[in-house]
Amino acid sequence: MRQLVLLLAILTVAISKPEEKKDRVYDRELSDKEHYENQHHNPQYDHEAFLGEEARTFDQLPPEESMRRLGIIVDKIDTNNDGFVTEEELKDWIKFTQKRYITDDIEKHWKQHTSDGKEEVSWEDYKSVIYGFLEHMDPADAQKEDAGISYTNMMNRDRRRWSAADSNGDDKLTKEEFGAFLHPEETEHMKDIVVLETMEDIDKDKDGKISLKEYIGDLYQSDENELEPDWVQSEKLHFTTYRDKDGNGYMDQEEVKNWILPPDFDHSEAEARHLLYEADSDADQKLTKQEILDKYDVFVGSQATDFGEALTRHDEF
Repeated sequence: MRQLVLLLAILTVAISKPEEKKDRVYDRELSDKEHYENQHHNPQYDHEAFLGEEARTFDQLPPEESMRRLGIIVDKIDTNNDGFVTEEELKDWIKFTQKRYITDDIEKHWKQHTSDGKEEVSWEDYKSVIYGFLEHMDPADAQKEDAGISYTNMMNRDRRRWSAADSNGDDKLTKEEFGAFLHPEETEHMKDIVVLETMEDIDKDKDGKISLKEYIGDLYQSDENELEPDWVQSEKLHFTTYRDKDGNGYMDQEEVKNWILPPDFDHSEAEARHLLYEADSDADQKLTKQEILDKYDVFVGSQATDFGEALTRHDEF
């Protein structure tokens, strides 16, 4: 019976926990795809940066439908209706698509926890929903690491993040505070928590700093006889050249913060500049709708596979 309860508990975590929030935040780029592959720009990165969550749908559309929807999007991007899309308008659109994902995610989870009409969520209520299964587990099993995860540690880390998001200290979160809890990388006063969680996960020997071995080990797990891929060598070079700024062989807390939350780099601006460069055929620093449609594969792409009516048709299209 105890083993059955443990199995149910593990299944509960496997299903509900990832739905709640990301366990750790990396440098929040515009896509989880690699920006460059084999030293070439990865078009899938552009698609997810430009479309956000819609990228997966567009990838399954035939070119004709993909171009039709892109035309509708272009009209939305051209906010002053002058017939051109500028770098600034592109940047604003990319920021909007990224924000939309976060807003939708917060809205979904907020509704789950306030289905009774409450305007705040208490820690006890949240803990009961997400970690209530721990009451049925042996404390030793809850503390034990399974594939690197200790459920008790997960709960304690959520507790710490909850307290950081709770700006008035009443142990309840408003919708705005709940958003900071779910997406701490988006809130200035939560960024130290993001850095701390990253340090805890990568710093395996718990010496308060991250070595090259720990850094690479977090990104890549190799088999004994496996040839190390080229990108790992590139990451090692990145570590010694850019990450470890003082050259002492380790990343400290401030260096980790510069890595995962770079202060002076705007991903949306860089991507807008790249898209403009790719599509601006007459080099006038702005794009017509036709220029964008001519380069539709850069903006939205297509696998030219037609799933027909199986695809969700959103009202906006």
